[in-house]
Amino acid sequence: MFNQLIPKLLSHKNIAVFSHVRPDGDCLGAQTALSLWLQKNGVEVSAFNEDDVPENLSWLTDFFPIQKPTNLENFDAFVVVDGNALHRFGDEAEKIADLDKPVYMIDHHPDPEDVFEEFVSREESSSTCELIYQLYEEYDIEQVDAAAAKAMFTGIVTDTGSFQFDSVSSETMRAGSELLRRGGFTPNEIAERLYASRPLRQLKLLSMALETITLHAGGDFSTISITQKMLEDTGCTKEDTEGFVQYPLSVEGVKACVLLREDGDRIKLSLRSQSPVDVNKWARQFNGGGHKKAAGAWHPGPLNKAIEEVIAVGKEQLDSEA
Repeated sequence: MFNQLIPKLLSHKNIAVFSHVRPDGDCLGAQTALSLWLQKNGVEVSAFNEDDVPENLSWLTDFFPIQKPTNLENFDAFVVVDGNALHRFGDEAEKIADLDKPVYMIDHHPDPEDVFEEFVSREESSSTCELIYQLYEEYDIEQVDAAAAKAMFTGIVTDTGSFQFDSVSSETMRAGSELLRRGGFTPNEIAERLYASRPLRQLKLLSMALETITLHAGGDFSTISITQKMLEDTGCTKEDTEGFVQYPLSVEGVKACVLLREDGDRIKLSLRSQSPVDVNKWARQFNGGGHKKAAGAWHPGPLNKAIEEVIAVGKEQLDSEA
């Protein structure tokens, strides 16, 4: 899978690796493990993200530092992970296409942009970290050390809902098992860092958000809303809302849900499905996209109008698939 990409990556002296804005466990885990692999193989590497690393993932930066983008013209090449369109990586990343330098991509989302010199794109993979594991396996599995193993395991865990989603395959489980063995750790070490260290402010925000859960379309859809005032009252940031979207999806009978969060002058949409409802198609109606079971998009607002219009599109899709 990586036979064409690996020699191209290793032909460069210095590479910048980007993870997408609003970073999560998969993009940061993939970025960390790939940066460590490049470094092990003689490439100077810097890791960039335009947003701050969430608190529950900040320990990954102990393995490899993640900085704000700077001096991009000094790099020979660029790699983006866990996203296949440059706008997903922020304003600075969008400019790298104009630098006349190679841009590479490793990702598991559908429909990549046509801007990459070489890429690995495999939608069936559970996560980008599963793909990075395969890179290590194809090149030299002995290069997986504890830091790289923990980074990749983190990405697999977070992007599969702790191995619950239907994207999990036997290959996913094999990768997870091998990472545990080579990294010399147990799953609870990662789970505790991810899920057992929530600040009190986040739980207060979750309490407020749960009060907004509403059913639509006879219970087929649900929504959960987060306003700017909620964030201000609890002292939270948008990063503190990570994982909230799973709560409306867990309501009995719900086929798909939408989290709506006020973000400046627009509404961030996070869509999830546990049925044949394809939320990637749904999100594309609002300048977004993603996977069949998980996608993101934007609405110009206000919040009430966003709920009304987003649910209307969902109903149309559900009716068309009936």
